Amino acid sequence: MRDEVDALVASWARERPDLDLSAMQVLSRVSRLALHLDRARKEAFSAHRVVAWEFDVLAALRRAGAPYTLSPGALIRETMVTSGTMTNRVDRLVHRGLVTRSADPSDRRGVLVTLTPEGRDTVDGALGSLLDAERRLLSGLSEDEQTQLAGLLRSLGLSFTDLAA
Repeated sequence: MRDEVDALVASWARERPDLDLSAMQVLSRVSRLALHLDRARKEAFSAHRVVAWEFDVLAALRRAGAPYTLSPGALIRETMVTSGTMTNRVDRLVHRGLVTRSADPSDRRGVLVTLTPEGRDTVDGALGSLLDAERRLLSGLSEDEQTQLAGLLRSLGLSFTDLAA
């Protein structure tokens, strides 16, 4: 079976036979799959009235376990955004009633962000919808193929970690 990437690569091979297009075979497919995943995430999250960045912050708090509380610094590390961006995000989530902000009892200058019951229900619902969507996206692969693909993608991701070091 051929896909649109096969056609794209064949066109480049005809026009530029001097180039090694093997990376394009893989990464153009990853890029196209990322677009499908992004659409599925938006759809899954919109059913729960959240967007991706809100889900990311709520999910970091939920994964922390009871009492679902993290410092802004921990949230920054979990979500890989700047401190100014996190401040803005927490403010917006507080306004929506999905998190609370309180003084850190162990650090007079510190702040803690805590998931509210509504925030927990929201992130739990959004996660369920996301997992359903992701299962649909992977339905063309057997369980063994999914396991193999996960391992290959893990290896690829770890190679980026090595490059950054």
